[in-house]
Amino acid sequence: MEETSLFSINPTLIAQIINFLLLLLLLAKVAWKPLIQIIDERKAKIAADIDSAEQNRVAAAELKAEYQKHLAEARVEAQAIVEKAIKLADQTKDEILTAARAEHERLLKSAQEQIVRERQQALHEIRNEVVAISIAAAGKIISQNLNSDVNAKLVDDFIAKLDDKQGGLSC
Repeated sequence: MEETSLFSINPTLIAQIINFLLLLLLLAKVAWKPLIQIIDERKAKIAADIDSAEQNRVAAAELKAEYQKHLAEARVEAQAIVEKAIKLADQTKDEILTAARAEHERLLKSAQEQIVRERQQALHEIRNEVVAISIAAAGKIISQNLNSDVNAKLVDDFIAKLDDKQGGLSC
């Protein structure tokens, strides 16, 4: 009888171990290195994508900050333009009002001067008419008989004519 040991060396077991080791060598040579290379490439690509995403995020944040800065500057500039336009409009309004007041004063003064001239001319014409009527009345009185009734009638006629002529004038 053969003795059985704890460890018995079986030729099948040795063949299986050798086959397993050869398979490991073959896989290490053929499959392991390309598999590790693919995994490393994938890791590098993922890391590059993460870096790129971070850079894009930082760039986007910078662009947003720059955009907000430009927007704030544009608002300030727009407000300045509006304030300048309001100031210019107020200044123009004041200039127009000043010019209108000056023109009003000039026209008023001109109208007053014309009224004074026309009044003086009307008074001058009335004086001339009064003188002419007085001369005519005096001529009639002198040429007529010195009868008191006739003289009174002539004076009354003279006054009536004078009243008629003055009634049409307003001073």
